[in-house]
Amino acid sequence: MYKVTKRIMEGKPITPAQNSSNLSTSSESDEQVLQIWGGQPLKGHVKISGAKNSALVLMAGSLLCPDDCRLRNVPGLADVARMRQILAAVGVKLQQNGDVLDINASNLIDAQAPYELVSQLRASFFIIGPLLARLGFAKVPLPGGCAIGARPVELHVRGLQALGAEVHIDHGTVHAYVKGPNRRLKGAKIYLDYPSVGATETLMMAATLAEGETVIENAAQEPEVADLANFCRAMGANIQGAGTNTIVISGVPRLHAVDYSIIPDRIEAGTFLVAGAITHSEISLSPVIPDHLTAVIAKLKTIGATIIAESPDILRIVPGQTHSATDIETLPYPGFPTDMQAQFMALLTLSNGDSLIKETVFENRLRHVAELNRMGADIRVKGNVAIVRGVARLSGAPVVATDLRASAALVLAGLAADGVTTISSLHHLDRGYEQLEVKLQKLGANLRRVKEGTEPMIAEAPVNPVRSGLNC
Repeated sequence: MYKVTKRIMEGKPITPAQNSSNLSTSSESDEQVLQIWGGQPLKGHVKISGAKNSALVLMAGSLLCPDDCRLRNVPGLADVARMRQILAAVGVKLQQNGDVLDINASNLIDAQAPYELVSQLRASFFIIGPLLARLGFAKVPLPGGCAIGARPVELHVRGLQALGAEVHIDHGTVHAYVKGPNRRLKGAKIYLDYPSVGATETLMMAATLAEGETVIENAAQEPEVADLANFCRAMGANIQGAGTNTIVISGVPRLHAVDYSIIPDRIEAGTFLVAGAITHSEISLSPVIPDHLTAVIAKLKTIGATIIAESPDILRIVPGQTHSATDIETLPYPGFPTDMQAQFMALLTLSNGDSLIKETVFENRLRHVAELNRMGADIRVKGNVAIVRGVARLSGAPVVATDLRASAALVLAGLAADGVTTISSLHHLDRGYEQLEVKLQKLGANLRRVKEGTEPMIAEAPVNPVRSGLNC
């Protein structure tokens, strides 16, 4: 683990000098496993953390501002810690106290992000837009992250070129700079071949300080895009249409200080709703924005659950006696989110009948199928389509998390399975879920994080009262 990460987790400030690039051979998450004794009903209320995908891009967006920025509702995640390292590497001062993060980018010392950090976090590529807008030049290595698909950066590059930047890729690093005496980008009309969230956010940030008007057509409509626009507007940016497929940005010469709260994480909220359904448990969660969960709620109702809005930001799930099969096709927002595909697949393994799941967003996001089948699921895959035939029960087994959302799916399957499920490669889970096992324990789940190789304690295993409800 990075030395600087320890300071982050302790809530201490970090500076560029403390941003050590020395890596250990393995992270703490790699050396730990999650043991889950399935069949324990859940009950109670869970607090939903701030949205990971908003937090990361808002942290990058703070580079646009030479004044103090305060972000509230920042989740405590490995990805957030790594983004802090990246910002520190280019001269940003940071101080975290709980879920409040203070950022000061008044004295950027470099426009080149370190490869060893960027290669592990795809969202780190977001900094190219703000750096280019603010300084007129940037060098950012091609990004890494979960191996769920190619996710190329061509849309980002073509958009930055349309804004007047010279861009080329050399030895795995994207070099971008603006010619001219004032080194400012110029407004342009940009059409995205695909409504990429990353490209939309990168270009929106870059255009915020550009001269003139920029129009982004076929823009991504995800709530995180709107959250970024609201954040930039709170700093004085002129952005209209975020949350629709056409965004108009009128560039301003400078942004100012801001105090801003990140939206709740819709994917974490969806994951806990599925946790209630798969364990046949009634739980509530807040804060949430129900409009961000429209597609997820619709599918849960189709499967047989009842979702009750107890207040504008509190939802309660009342599961049905049985689960019905349904078909799912992942699509850009407002369609069904690809980040909920794996969790729903876990739920559909215990549903009556055959379900079809079509993954259209990422080409390599069905690797969790093999792990669910190891637990007794009946899933067949052809290309980007999975056929899920419901079974009476799942059985605990040793499984490996293959990416962030796959890890959550395995946790959900483990909660409903007979016996003990042991999940390894927890670094994926820690990237996107804040204290997931702690939150589940408070709901009554029986699970623990232990050092790899620790044998499950048989005496801790409960009698499984959770049943799938299948008529088998």
